[in-house]
Amino acid sequence: MHELRITRENARFQQWEALLGNRSKRHRNREFLVQGVRPISRAVEEGWTVRALLRSDGSSSAWADELWSRVDAEHVTLSPDLHARLSGKEEGAELVAVVEMPEDGVSRLAGTARPHGPVVVLDRPTSPGNIGTLARSADAFGASALVVTGHAADPYDPRAVRASTGSLFALTVLRVPGPGPVVEHAHAHGYRIVGTDEEGSPLADVTLDGRLMVVVGNETTGLASGWRAACDEIASIAMVGTASSLNAAVAGSIVLHEALRRRG
Repeated sequence: MHELRITRENARFQQWEALLGNRSKRHRNREFLVQGVRPISRAVEEGWTVRALLRSDGSSSAWADELWSRVDAEHVTLSPDLHARLSGKEEGAELVAVVEMPEDGVSRLAGTARPHGPVVVLDRPTSPGNIGTLARSADAFGASALVVTGHAADPYDPRAVRASTGSLFALTVLRVPGPGPVVEHAHAHGYRIVGTDEEGSPLADVTLDGRLMVVVGNETTGLASGWRAACDEIASIAMVGTASSLNAAVAGSIVLHEALRRRG
């Protein structure tokens, strides 16, 4: 394992720091930063490729020492001030991981670790936090994959990764420009496509059996016309009170939980 020590800002450090806020550089380099104990642990346990572990000079814990000795990746020790710029606000975040971004091919949906779990689609989400929150629910309720379509927030944004609390790494994650390839995969593999919208049929009356793809629309504009046309059914969630709509991640979570409940 190659080991490196960086005490002053240099080109390598600037490359990693750019991954925090520069989406283009993340995807051009096909790597992203993972901060925090649980997200890093889940990335390693789920077999994602760790390109580098970044450690603060002078700090240590049993968790950090164990991971440092076990993970086959470049090991980099940073000065405390440089490490703090990469590690986020979590106290005791001794490590930051540089993780390789997987390919986006729809064919990966056929090889998920949970082949019978629902596929969750987020259509043009604008909030990285919503992506991470729905990834957490998708993992909890047995989904197999998270697909982000259209012009959207980045699932590999550090805010999305943190919000998922590591669940992002338990899912097959894809970014797809539009519905077409995902709908073709759904038809070829017998998925029932269910969208969410306040004008849909009551969720209790919507079929959630068999292979299921749940589509959640944009936070403001809802489902794109292409997705709406592709859905076998549109589900609405009963509400009382003064709220006119639900957060996109909450709506998707409710449908996933209902599907899990019906599966028993």
